[in-house]
Amino acid sequence: MKTFCGRANPTTGALDWVEESEEYDYHQEIARSCYADMLHDHDRNDKYYKGIRAAVSRIKARGERVVVLDIGTGTGLLSMMAVTAGADFCYAVEVFKPMAEAAQCIVKKNNFSEKIKIINKHSSDVTVGPDGDMHEKANLLITELFDTELIGEGALPSYEHAHQNLVKAGCEAVPHRATVYAQLVESELLWSWAQLQPAEVEGARLVPPPAVGRCAGAHSVCDIQLSQVSPSSFTPLSPLCTMFSVDFSKPVSSAFRSNSARFVAQSGGRAQVVLSWWDLDMDPSGAVVCSMAPSWTYPQPAMAPWRDHWMQSVYFLPAEIPVAEQEELSLTVCHDDYSLWYSLQSHSSSLQDGRAQTPASRPCCICQAHLVWTRPRFGELNDRRRTGSYVEALRSVLSEDSVCLSVSDASLLPVFAHMLGAKKVFSLENSRMSKQVIEQVLEANSLKGGVELLEIRPEQLTSQDLRGEQISVLMGEPYFSTSLLPWHSLFFWYCRTALAGLLRPGAAILPCSASLHVVAVEFQDLWRIRAPCGTCEGFDVTPMDEMVQRSLDFRESREAEPHPLWEYPCRALTQSAAVMTFDFTQCVPKQPISSQGSLPLIRTGRCHGVALWMEYHLTDDVTVSGGLTQPISEQGSCEWSRHRKQGVYFLRSAWDSSGDGRAAVSYSFTFEPSSGDIKMDFSIAGP
Repeated sequence: MKTFCGRANPTTGALDWVEESEEYDYHQEIARSCYADMLHDHDRNDKYYKGIRAAVSRIKARGERVVVLDIGTGTGLLSMMAVTAGADFCYAVEVFKPMAEAAQCIVKKNNFSEKIKIINKHSSDVTVGPDGDMHEKANLLITELFDTELIGEGALPSYEHAHQNLVKAGCEAVPHRATVYAQLVESELLWSWAQLQPAEVEGARLVPPPAVGRCAGAHSVCDIQLSQVSPSSFTPLSPLCTMFSVDFSKPVSSAFRSNSARFVAQSGGRAQVVLSWWDLDMDPSGAVVCSMAPSWTYPQPAMAPWRDHWMQSVYFLPAEIPVAEQEELSLTVCHDDYSLWYSLQSHSSSLQDGRAQTPASRPCCICQAHLVWTRPRFGELNDRRRTGSYVEALRSVLSEDSVCLSVSDASLLPVFAHMLGAKKVFSLENSRMSKQVIEQVLEANSLKGGVELLEIRPEQLTSQDLRGEQISVLMGEPYFSTSLLPWHSLFFWYCRTALAGLLRPGAAILPCSASLHVVAVEFQDLWRIRAPCGTCEGFDVTPMDEMVQRSLDFRESREAEPHPLWEYPCRALTQSAAVMTFDFTQCVPKQPISSQGSLPLIRTGRCHGVALWMEYHLTDDVTVSGGLTQPISEQGSCEWSRHRKQGVYFLRSAWDSSGDGRAAVSYSFTFEPSSGDIKMDFSIAGP
């Protein structure tokens, strides 16, 4: 059955009513789930298998039957490992119905149906008894309930319920224990994601509002591939601290807890950021450890296992604190049932200087900026080079009688225009909250009234709203909080079209145009999230591959998906090319725009797909890139913007390039003005 669904169109800004299959949402979830990444994680699988074999052996040595409860079974892989290791029976719990059905097929295909029961429920709904889902309580608890923050997927409440209702006292658990580690650092790069920094505009200093600087920010974790953050970009102020451990073989509490680690500062600096990760001990002795530590902690970084389902965590302190070398400090971590947060306390004589932070206080944004601006957005606003490009472009189009209108979400661009001497500046804001954030910026810099903030949609704006003025400069970064893929920022073009009647003849449009760029790439690791598994640790998991492919074929396989490529190293196997150009000095055309061509494969490697990004031509001389920030090196190395996500189109099958240029990636693009969609297709033709 199909239903009409209202979906906000991020490119046109319209609410589109589209006919979707009732299966659309779960196909989307499966297509984007990256289950393959977990199954391709041999280090994880191997450590789990070793832990399971050891736990089964310990129970057998006590003369007991081994009854397993596997919570969050996914494909059923860990249950099949347990049966292979000698378990007598497994109850495998999976709440996501399509995954539970795939697990049922996989268990049957591998001839384990008599010893593994798939239960399609949340573990908290599982019953025990003669007529229950489980006929008896388990004495071996196997779980994979973790996320980058360890507890963010509800691991603690699930363990708490399992120990109270589903497993026997004294049960074995795999993993047996989790340990959380943290390190206090100073980092200009990472701190730029947390707080607005001062900016220089034509010799004047734009300062952040005091409320933003005092704000503790949002408490949610910043999860990234910390391996891609060079150690040269931060200064460790503490040793690596063991913050707390959880023994999963004993009753677990999801109640609020705090733990502190006391240390002596190993160098002086500004305490700003906490880097954190965790390890899993698969057995009580700690002999089998699965570590989430970033690669630069390894003696041989290239040997570190790669995984995207578990990364590392970055936490920002509520405020930066100056610390002296050899100063005695305590780092405190607090957690509730789903999240962690950190604070810092001093034990020196400076304890009374107001620097201590209350451990139990969960960070909470009171300035609204941390709710309006994402962490990458903070980094973008703090990028001095980028700010310089916008100031240079604005300077070239502004005059004393300029009437400016800014169309971007919570942008500093209208503030810059006022500081550069524009006669009048208006700014369209998408929400009351973003309007209030920019009002704070203006007030902090004694510019109140310098920009008139209008909470009006572009198509609703009238000459009366502009006090009868005509717009001489229409500007945008463009940045919109609803954008996921690079070309969603073409919303600026639709706004420009809606505002055409309010523009002066010859009005300047900044940016004047945008171009869509592509390059074919070989990923170092990201390919794993899409690659079929086939056989995993000796078990046939092709039903999962088929399930994912069906969902991809439903729609996703012909679409790109957003990824921050600075976190995912890749090599360019072709030159980069601009494949479409969008002229913002003109209105959105009525007819589609199409583009075809090919990119010769000029480097050896395995082509996994195509990276896509937008470049914005502010003027004829100034361009800002949302993708490559440097020319591709001779070896194909790429440097990507940290501020915006790029698009990635994965090929259905990877292609081995000989690098002689005889094989090429052919492309076809069509921009549909009515929908704002960019349809794309890629293929590789060899000699």
